[in-house]
Formats: sequence, structure tokens, C-alpha cells
Amino acid sequence: MSLIVEMSGHGGPEVLHTRDIKVADPGPNEVRIRQTAIGVNFVDIYFRSGLYSPPSLPAVLGFEGAGTIDAVGDDVTNLKPGDRVGYTGMPLGGYAEVRLLPQSRLIKLPDAVSDRVAASTFLRGLTAYMLLHEVRAIKRGEWILVHAAAGGVGQLVTRWAKRLGANVIGTVGSEGKVALATAAGADEVLFHKSPDWAERVRQIAEGKGVHLAIDGIGGSTFTQTLKTIRPFGILGSIGQPAGPIPPIRIEDLSNIAVMRPSIIASVNNPEFYQRASKSLLSVLQDGLESSIGAEYALHDAAKAQADLEAGKTTGSVILTI
Repeated sequence: MSLIVEMSGHGGPEVLHTRDIKVADPGPNEVRIRQTAIGVNFVDIYFRSGLYSPPSLPAVLGFEGAGTIDAVGDDVTNLKPGDRVGYTGMPLGGYAEVRLLPQSRLIKLPDAVSDRVAASTFLRGLTAYMLLHEVRAIKRGEWILVHAAAGGVGQLVTRWAKRLGANVIGTVGSEGKVALATAAGADEVLFHKSPDWAERVRQIAEGKGVHLAIDGIGGSTFTQTLKTIRPFGILGSIGQPAGPIPPIRIEDLSNIAVMRPSIIASVNNPEFYQRASKSLLSVLQDGLESSIGAEYALHDAAKAQADLEAGKTTGSVILTI
């Protein structure tokens, strides 16, 4: 039997319930894994709240995890029982002790990368790779603005960007998060609720603005972030916990670009998934730090989501088994 956390319908954390199920043997090209750690991400909250819709209800949320293979189906050639693996991406179903996945979704883990790090890092790490290598190929000396720089994505993007030689301006929402953003490597840390933060970003970035702005906040912050982009720079919008993205007039985009990159869509591309995963595991083994800010038991998934949604967490959030 496997404990799962199931979403009965759209709503608040109260729609998440636990129950036990029997997990079938793996079919052709399938692998069954016994998980030890599961990542909790804002995209899970978007599915729970109704911003995104799962294929059907009830549904088990969760896009990333790690554990050990305990059975493989026919035609599985590159994985075997006992292998440690991690994953991110579709299909949903990560909030579970045991689950089935296609072999193409699973990435073997090197000894130097623990299950906890893998489960807390794959989605955020591939997001960082996408932003710093695909949305814009960041070069040494370029300027980056990272909102929510003390969060899981923000810290990882900051650390990876500094390894590439970029200058990073981070924003945070409270005094208590300044030290975390600074420790991640941010050269300057501002409060995104200050009335003049956008102008200060432009001044710090050589008076011209940043080459890449990463906005995982949305709402009115998005509109202000547009003012921080230098000519031919890019704004990557990756989330909107503060509210919907306001309408944009094309006239407001003179010489700047706006992109809504989707990591879920990207990891469904096998070539991107393999390339990005290889790069991520390489930098993790080379010392890229991925901090885990909070851990909860699987049956406390509702509390984990509530704390993440309320901004009570920093770094990555995981469920443990």
C-alpha cells in the first residue's frame, strides 16, 4: 500500500486529504519507485487553486521527487531495481510514497547528490537553467534582477548566475530575508514594496537597467519590473502569487521583450530535459548549493502548501517519507 495526498477539488489547503492505495506493477516502459523525498512548488498551488486544471479530479499533485526503483516493466533497458533516481515534470502524482512513472522521466542520481537535494532541486534547478541559458544566454558582467531572491527559485538562480559571472540584484519582501538573498550571492538586495525600487534597480545596473529580469511575483510588481529592463533586455515572467499579470500595451515594450517561459512545457521536451538535467547535476556536483528551507511529513502536505503560499518559507520545501 502507498500513502497518497489527494486533491478532492479546487480550493484552499483543506481540499487535500490522505488515503492509502495499492500501486500496480509497472507496465511496459514503466518504473515503480519508492520515494524518500518530494518537492513542493508553487505550481502545485496553482493546480489546487484552479489557476491550472489537472486532467481529472480527484488528483494527486506533485511534479518532482526522488527515491529508489523497486520494480521495472518490460522494455525498460537503462534502469534497474535499486537505482536511485530523481525526476520532474508530467504526469502529476508526486505526493505519494510509491508511484509509477515512464522510464523517460527518470534521471539516475550520482552518489554526490542526495535524494533530498534532488527532490528539492529538479524543478527549480531546471527553471534556473531555462532562465539563464535559454531565455537569455547570460554572459559575464551582465545584470540580472531576481524577485523573491530568498525563495527556492530565487536563491538557486542567484547562485547559478554568480557562477556565470553575472551581477545580481535581488528583491525580498521583508528584512528577515535580506541575509538569505545576500548569502546566496546577490550583489544588492532591495525591498520590492519600496516605492522607488524600480528606479534604484536601473541606477545600480549602470543607469541603464538589467539585461534579464525574473519575475515570480506578478500583479503590480510585473508592471514596475518592465521599467527596470535596459534596451533589448528580457523580462521572464514565471509566476503570479501576487495576482494576475496586468494587460500590456505593445507600445510599452519598445526595445524590450517579455516572455512567459514554462518549465513544465520545457521538461516535456526530451532533448531539453536530458540536456538541462545533465547540466544541473554537473553544477550540483561541482558545489552549487541548493538550500532546503523547510521539511514536512507527507501527511502534512496541506500545511506545507499553506506555509509556502503565505510566504512563511525560504529556500526549497520538501515532503519526506
